[in-house]
Amino acid sequence: MNDSPHEYLSRLGKAGDGPHDIAYAAVMLSALDYRGKPLRPYVSHLDEIRSAARSEAKGSLGAAARMLGELIAGRYGYDGDRLNYDDPRNADLISVIDRRRGMPVALGVLYIHAARAAGLTASGLNSPGHFLVLVSQGPDELLIDPFNAGTLLAREGRRMPFGIPVSGDELTAPEPVSDTDVLLRLENNVKIRALEKSDRARAIEIAVRMALIAPARAELWLDLAHLHDANEELGATREAYEACLAIAGAGQPLHNEAALALATLKRRLN
Repeated sequence: MNDSPHEYLSRLGKAGDGPHDIAYAAVMLSALDYRGKPLRPYVSHLDEIRSAARSEAKGSLGAAARMLGELIAGRYGYDGDRLNYDDPRNADLISVIDRRRGMPVALGVLYIHAARAAGLTASGLNSPGHFLVLVSQGPDELLIDPFNAGTLLAREGRRMPFGIPVSGDELTAPEPVSDTDVLLRLENNVKIRALEKSDRARAIEIAVRMALIAPARAELWLDLAHLHDANEELGATREAYEACLAIAGAGQPLHNEAALALATLKRRLN
């Protein structure tokens, strides 16, 4: 609580992909839109969830996973926002905590937070159609659907039998992702909705945050450069392309694209 949100997120980005204190990080991302708003109530709420999950965890993986749904959805009333799914507040954890409604990835952050407090291994799952949380205890695994009150889904080997899209071989199931990937997915939801409303300034603001928490990812800098360019912010465009080039390996598609775009930009500037 001594760091500003920007300072905290900058340190998080430099620390790599995690694991992080994922719920706290999501609150810090949200806090960038609430300058001066006291964060202590939200941090205290996360602490309360952590304490309850730790004290109430018991028995098998199934029992512990059911406890998570009873805690997050039952006791605290969190659920998916089905009426206003595309509302940007559903990806804003401060607003999600206030409203007890959110989209799958935002609610998933709370389930990951509680699952780890309960002693489980937990991560987001790279399922393109719907965000799920994978929890495990030893060799046993279960999937939690955070959007639907923590419903449990069995993960039978590598097959996904419950309608989650898979790519390529039908036996190739989505894989767990890092905490940074989860936070990026959270922010990307906000960015997409800003672009849908043609709010490029807001999209740039979110893209900057994404690069802040994952500064070693060249694709984020390239995306930021494109957004700045579309907004005719040529100096910022150049800086973003240069940041991409500093990270992307020579000869790689991202490097080639950024190098060509930067050369074109320099001709425009001259």
